[in-house]
Amino acid sequence: MALHTTWAVALFGVDGVLVEIESDVRSGGIPSVQLLGLPDAALQESKNRVRAAIRNSGEHWPQSCVTLALSPAAMPKTGTSFDTALAVAVLAGAERVPAGRLDGTVFFGELALDGRIRPVSGLVPGLLAAVAGGMRRAVVPLEGLREAGLVERIEILGAETLREVIDWTRGTGELWSGPDPADEGVPRSSPAPDLVDVLGQPEARRALEIAAAGGHHLLMVGPPGTGKTMLAGRLPGLLPELSVPRALETTAVHSVAGELSENATLLRTPPFVAPHHSISLPGLIGGGTGLARPGAVSRAHHGVLFLDEACEWGTKRLESMRTALEEGEIRLARSEGTLRYPARFQLVMATNPCPCAPARDIDCQCTPHARRKYFSRLSGPLLDRIDLWVRMRPMSTMELPDDEPPESSATVRERVSRAHRTALLRWEKHGWRSNSEVPGPVLRREFPLPDSATRLLDKGLDTGALTARGADRCLRVAWTLSDLDGAERPEVDHVAAALRFRDRTTA
Repeated sequence: MALHTTWAVALFGVDGVLVEIESDVRSGGIPSVQLLGLPDAALQESKNRVRAAIRNSGEHWPQSCVTLALSPAAMPKTGTSFDTALAVAVLAGAERVPAGRLDGTVFFGELALDGRIRPVSGLVPGLLAAVAGGMRRAVVPLEGLREAGLVERIEILGAETLREVIDWTRGTGELWSGPDPADEGVPRSSPAPDLVDVLGQPEARRALEIAAAGGHHLLMVGPPGTGKTMLAGRLPGLLPELSVPRALETTAVHSVAGELSENATLLRTPPFVAPHHSISLPGLIGGGTGLARPGAVSRAHHGVLFLDEACEWGTKRLESMRTALEEGEIRLARSEGTLRYPARFQLVMATNPCPCAPARDIDCQCTPHARRKYFSRLSGPLLDRIDLWVRMRPMSTMELPDDEPPESSATVRERVSRAHRTALLRWEKHGWRSNSEVPGPVLRREFPLPDSATRLLDKGLDTGALTARGADRCLRVAWTLSDLDGAERPEVDHVAAALRFRDRTTA
């Protein structure tokens, strides 16, 4: 009997912490199991799962005093992903398995009573933490093998049962090796819907192109059936592919949420998340009882969050997003500490102009007071964070013009990509990737525009039509417009166009 160590990972949001599991198996005294290190109820119950799994794997449970210490001891630990590491620690402490292969190996997986290793969520952020902690090898549930293979610089091995892990530690068996995530035959995401399907709406199509090129937030106001939802669903098809670091961040969030399939691949396409307006507040921003889960705003990280029927969402849910829009993350305070989930998303909202929402404004039966009350559900501070407001017009004909067919997503994406590359070259040395990420003070101080171009902004500030935040957002949109036009810097026309997209009388 001796003291031995295995490794696991504790997750706090998308941040992983390497956990050292020490096992001390001593003969004499009353047989017992002590689990130390602030385990939660699910982890405390792992003592029974581990004992049954070891016995049903053909091994003997030591009739001794077993002490398992999880370090850092002062950090609360939650979940069931520690089971496999605990089982191996007990067997190593009882000298039933050699400790040679345990050095530099981290274990993931929940144990069934018969010894099967069940999948767990959060493999990607857990493995990223293991790499940062200097681990050389990871043993994961077989069903999570492809997901684990998304993380580089660590050897990934898959196991279906605890028996396989025991044989591997003894050198009498081999574990499964991870397939290449780029292998052919892996199901790919279906192609995004094409912009060519949207009839008319030139102002909204232009606003969508600007939003894609600069990462700007968008609000579309119009009667039902004018294409608001269709346009929003086509925005991801215009956005550039995620870089590897950003794709890993996005994939890590979906891994924690348990949304990666067995055939998981790195999420290189910006996600599109469209929750229903009846969603709960924890479902939107994250939370819930016990272990806080990522909400819709975090699952839309580096992608698009679409709120249809925005005026039906309720003030509490809408206002809860204001911090995420500014800071790009959600912080959830719990008794055990504060969890952080990234939430740097592009917000697209669509709403009817009034409660009755007829096809034509002339048929509206609402009083002016009812219309104002309905639209006032979108508060001023929230609207001030929206860069582009556009009014959708009812369709007047179903016939396509012969001389100007609608542009396809591929055509628009080409212009968007060119503008995005221009912005990336300009801001990359500062750590920003799009115009929407640049702080207003930097634009005004280091990239000032001539007085002739900013005179319109000064007038808006003087009359109260613009706030300081609104002026900064107009500057960002103006830079995007100049990038789309191939100009070196924004001119008067670009600033004027950016101001028109903030005119509430047109939205």
